[in-house]
Amino acid sequence: MGYRIPKVRIALVREGSMASEVKQIRSAEDAYDILRESLDGIDREHVIVLLLNTKHVVTGINTVSIGSLDSSIVHPREIIKPAILGNSSAILLAHNHPSGDPEPSPEDIAVTRRVHEACKIMGIDLLDHLVIGDGRFVSIRARGYI
Repeated sequence: MGYRIPKVRIALVREGSMASEVKQIRSAEDAYDILRESLDGIDREHVIVLLLNTKHVVTGINTVSIGSLDSSIVHPREIIKPAILGNSSAILLAHNHPSGDPEPSPEDIAVTRRVHEACKIMGIDLLDHLVIGDGRFVSIRARGYI
């Protein structure tokens, strides 16, 4: 008998839900309102992606990576994977800075640009990348980096 190739099934698994006053993303502030409780004041970097449909209604939220006090390793494929599984038209990326300073680092900008390029190839819009810290945020799109 020859080699046995595993058959696999790919599925998006719902792990619960979270309450939000905001349903549709119309601005960076809307996204911040959804993400604030999840990312503000935690002690390690978390990278989160909001999954959005064609009308920018949030259809899911996924924690892509949990890092250390000052970094989180993330690759574009890990950000895009939940978007593909969730049939998302667009995504919004966010992460926190445990230091409390939401100023994007050069690494944040570089990752955003790589994710933006990967999203373009896949036909998924990257609406923004928010950096959150101490009750405030910075929009990387508003800064003109994407």
